[in-house]
Amino acid sequence: MREKPISEVAQPIGLDLIAPERFAPVLARLALLALGLGAGTGLLLAVIVAWPVAVVSGVVLGAPTALYALAVARRRLWLTATVLHARTLWRHRRLDLAQASGAEMLVYPGRLSRVAVRVTVGGDAQIVPVALYTDAGSGREMHLLGLRRLADALAAAPLPTALAVSGVLVAQIQAEIADADLEHRPLYRATRSVRARYSVQPVVLAAAEIAALG
Repeated sequence: MREKPISEVAQPIGLDLIAPERFAPVLARLALLALGLGAGTGLLLAVIVAWPVAVVSGVVLGAPTALYALAVARRRLWLTATVLHARTLWRHRRLDLAQASGAEMLVYPGRLSRVAVRVTVGGDAQIVPVALYTDAGSGREMHLLGLRRLADALAAAPLPTALAVSGVLVAQIQAEIADADLEHRPLYRATRSVRARYSVQPVVLAAAEIAALG
């Protein structure tokens, strides 16, 4: 792959498998609905029980769903140069993939199979989903620029397994650009190989399996 200008590489690139903008309105409505339901329940209960009990009941009913929707809306993954950012409701982690001490490819088998890359830097680890596929032969894959930047960041790590995973991502990019069918896309072949084992637990692909995908 050709070299990218430093200014272009330094630009943040989202790695979310599904763009947050697609489900943000749904999450906002869910949070408002949960808060409204909790408040309404609290007001109704205030008529027949003491108001502290009514308030607590309303909060218990509405707050968990509203907090869950807020947590999902806040969750983001993005890459700036070789630094992976992972933001949750309460935390923002930064892992420099160029300093990775471990890199693995995971497959979560099932009716909706997921493929992810798990990167370890020191004592911290982060899972980055890169594709999901259904039994019917459809699915969703990370956008090409995200795959490209993730592959480049992994290739910067002084780690053979990181380079191997990077090679699989590059092969996936080439297959998508060529508009290859699923059977010729490395990430889909990874799910097929795991399904053949009848495994129900997440599977860490061995080095030989990763090399075969590329």
